[in-house]
Amino acid sequence: MTSFDTSPQLNVWRALLALAVVFVMLATTGWTALRQHRDGTELQVSISAWEKGSIAGRRLPAMDSTPARLARFFASLDKAQRSSLAHRYALAVGNMNGAPVELRYRANRVALDEAREVERKRMHDQRLTPDGQREAGRRMHRFEDMMRPERHILAFDPEGSGRVAEVFGDLTRAERISVVVPGVDTDLLTFQRTDRKYSAPVGMAQSLYAAERAASPSTRTAVIAWADYTAPAGLGIDSATAMRAADGAVRLNALLRGLPGGAPVSLFCHSYGSVLCGLAASGLPDRVADIAVAGSPGMRVAKASQLGTSAQVWAMRDADDWVQDVPYLEVGGLGHGEDPVSSVFGARVLSARDAKGHSGYFEPGTESVANFAEIGVGAYQAVRCADEVGACRAGLSDAAAAGRA
Repeated sequence: MTSFDTSPQLNVWRALLALAVVFVMLATTGWTALRQHRDGTELQVSISAWEKGSIAGRRLPAMDSTPARLARFFASLDKAQRSSLAHRYALAVGNMNGAPVELRYRANRVALDEAREVERKRMHDQRLTPDGQREAGRRMHRFEDMMRPERHILAFDPEGSGRVAEVFGDLTRAERISVVVPGVDTDLLTFQRTDRKYSAPVGMAQSLYAAERAASPSTRTAVIAWADYTAPAGLGIDSATAMRAADGAVRLNALLRGLPGGAPVSLFCHSYGSVLCGLAASGLPDRVADIAVAGSPGMRVAKASQLGTSAQVWAMRDADDWVQDVPYLEVGGLGHGEDPVSSVFGARVLSARDAKGHSGYFEPGTESVANFAEIGVGAYQAVRCADEVGACRAGLSDAAAAGRA
């Protein structure tokens, strides 16, 4: 919590008033939006079927088995058997941490096809309002686009506003893996955008992947656009609390523990996504080398050292980012704690030059995405610090990064 030179009681009242003013202003200027969620249990149905299923007379392993056990199970099957499971239990296999990556891609293509047909029918369902039919059409076209052969969908759940993750690059052979964790208003329909492309998870990941290849052409990298959690809708109470982030932190750690190989992983957490990464930090596997946050409202701790991780913690904020006006404190569960770019917090503060506003950190050609790329390939000495003396690089070397790989 931010400290004031006044009594503790007055501090609390000031904090609550500041939070109330900010969130009322955001709500009345159009930031807070209610979203209609569709009812659906497709994933649960697929999981239930899996748990009762068998292959070649063998019971299928429990869905909550460790990724290592699930990997061993799939390795014991032949190609035809694995393909059969991907088709029979598409959503279960497509979201199974520990299943072979290519099999998850195949299963999710099957699940997307099934979900597309559901939405195609809903487009003409007279029981729906015109808005409901139009939303069904948007979802149908989104699923159709995600089914293109060149796309690699690692996770997919059409329930409600939806969850999804997509891979750019060869995840199995990658020497470095980056995971982009987005913030509020992220769902199936906002997973990618034509307008303001690089403010959406797909555009963010594509830009980072291109920047990493430019930074180190010889390094095999993969980038995951990870929107596999239920993000807050708009800047309301949900985004002022950690409830959505706490659920997402569990899902993020499950993903990380199920990734193939042993390549170092870097997390790039934007806006509310940094709250999620802060809560996930203490449970991260050792292979996570970096947590980099941009436009962060806080990470639910007062200092980086309290995150409970051995990963390097990086932070950046553009001078035009409105998030700097959000109170950096936590009172009664509201707010997310200290400012990650403050000297008190203790993160390695990076330059975000050329990043315009809250959504501009992944724009191609910006110093912010270039910094992310250098971190992603482990070239720590190449990052640009926010200060002139290069304090953010202190104690680090590219050789050290290579040693962790």
